[in-house]
Amino acid sequence: MNKQIKILLNYFLGPVLFVLLSWSLYKQIINQPDLANRWEEIKASWYNYKFWLVIILMLVNWGIEARKWQLLIGHLQQFSFFKAFSAVLSGSSVTMLTPNRVGEYGGRILYVEEGNRIKAISLTIVGSISQFLVTMVMGCCGLFFLRFFSTRANALNELPSLWSNILLSLSIALTLLILLFYLRIGWLVRMIEKITALQKFVKHIQVLDEFSNMQLLHILLLSFVRYMVFVLQYVLLLQVMQVDIGIILGCTSINVFYLVMAIVPTFGFIEFPMRAKTSWEILKFYTTNELGVGAATLGIWLINLVVPAIIGSLLILSIKIIKEK
Repeated sequence: MNKQIKILLNYFLGPVLFVLLSWSLYKQIINQPDLANRWEEIKASWYNYKFWLVIILMLVNWGIEARKWQLLIGHLQQFSFFKAFSAVLSGSSVTMLTPNRVGEYGGRILYVEEGNRIKAISLTIVGSISQFLVTMVMGCCGLFFLRFFSTRANALNELPSLWSNILLSLSIALTLLILLFYLRIGWLVRMIEKITALQKFVKHIQVLDEFSNMQLLHILLLSFVRYMVFVLQYVLLLQVMQVDIGIILGCTSINVFYLVMAIVPTFGFIEFPMRAKTSWEILKFYTTNELGVGAATLGIWLINLVVPAIIGSLLILSIKIIKEK
């Protein structure tokens, strides 16, 4: 590789990512309506033990993701838990600058040996699919509950019955399709191997054929536990912000919220406004505390995404991306 390109990647990529991320976060936060009141709500919550429990759960959240990555990348090279943790945090910084957080592999592969980096992208995709699948399953459960078991007005019942049923049916069908794809990912590799035009591409994804169904289910279980941490954090922070809607309705609504956020196209630069708007549109049927909902959404965004992304961007500054031979 050209020496000038190596210097550019090693010494300028990290600082550029940090500057872009900082600018993005600043623009999203400073342009929020009622920001001062929301921030006062968050500061007041610092005296509530549930707020600090949410902070601790953030470490649990990213710890589970690090363990997932350690298991996945283990098919290519050995990773310590600390290195896996650093990699997922670095990935979280890159995703803040990409649509629907699809760029996490951009940060993670920086910790992978150069010869394995393209192969590692396919492993990252497996982890993302497992998390997306859990989000879809739990979101469908939330939609099903709101459609058939909730006696209170809600966003789903505001639609005509036909459209509600169509939305629910399409969500379930998509979830089953993703589940089939996930559990038969090795079969997909073997099918691609038979296509002559894709022979050069196949060598980069053959590692996916090494996963047994038990290993895939293990990854899926970790994704489920991580998802439950998401939900618990949101419920706790809603309680801290005095948004009283009950545990069952709260969990159900949050399931639908995460489903919407997983499907609707978003971009890192404008993700938070979308989150704030979506959370209120779903929860407004159960509470009039819009300020509390907005503060909880802001808090979750800062704790789960912004803080890890800032730490990850600082970690990228210390990485030498291209090693001299």
